[in-house]
Amino acid sequence: MGRDIVKRRCRFLIQAQTLLFLMVALALGFMIVPTAQAIEVDELIRHVDALWRGETSRAVMTMTVKTQRYERTMTMEAWSRGKDYSLVVIREPIKDRDIATLKVEENIWNYLPKINRVTKVPSSMMSGSWMGSHFTNDDLVKESTFEDDFEASITFEGDRKGQKIYELTFIPRPDAAVVWGKVVMEVGQQNLAPNQALYYDEEGILIRTMRFDQFREIDQKTVPMRLTLNPEDKPNESTMIVYREIEFSVPLKASFFSLQMLKQRH
Repeated sequence: MGRDIVKRRCRFLIQAQTLLFLMVALALGFMIVPTAQAIEVDELIRHVDALWRGETSRAVMTMTVKTQRYERTMTMEAWSRGKDYSLVVIREPIKDRDIATLKVEENIWNYLPKINRVTKVPSSMMSGSWMGSHFTNDDLVKESTFEDDFEASITFEGDRKGQKIYELTFIPRPDAAVVWGKVVMEVGQQNLAPNQALYYDEEGILIRTMRFDQFREIDQKTVPMRLTLNPEDKPNESTMIVYREIEFSVPLKASFFSLQMLKQRH
């Protein structure tokens, strides 16, 4: 009788230890998974932010704007140095030649060569249209970045429309100067390049859709060479940017991005 009691107590202790082990393992599992995912999210964000920029970059691109009233095409040349320096200069058409937008750290200016005038762009105008397009001033100079201005999470991972993707949902940080209430981006798992990005306002209404295609391998990363932006309230309108040339790790000093050099160079 006594031996049966001892055996039952031993079995109980073993079962209790096993249950405790499983509970600890599960707890550790729940602790580990978000950490691993957070690292993956951070890496994805940095990768997406740097796709067209890198440490330094130079690019030539065309922008085609279609509205109900007109269609126009511009050719632009752009340079960047990290997150703090960027310059976009219009090369064609002739009437807009050398109009430029310059970013130096927290400051952004527009330059009008015909009247040799520089105007500073206030933060309230960052969401305004750039040269009549559906892109904003912020889009062109990339003042905001996903890494710095948004909290991100992977909200879907798996097959969608025959492709394995990560769905990243970005929520702006409380102190971030961004106009979007949420951005949802699809990134291909194989090439780590974005397929599309959906931009919502603070009320959760879809405002615009950005689509990415014409992928090219450059410096061991897949870069979308065409970006098409469609406003939801104007389904027949669009702005499309096509990269004709893009190169990274070009020699660019910080002094390249100055108002004095801007006037001298253009």
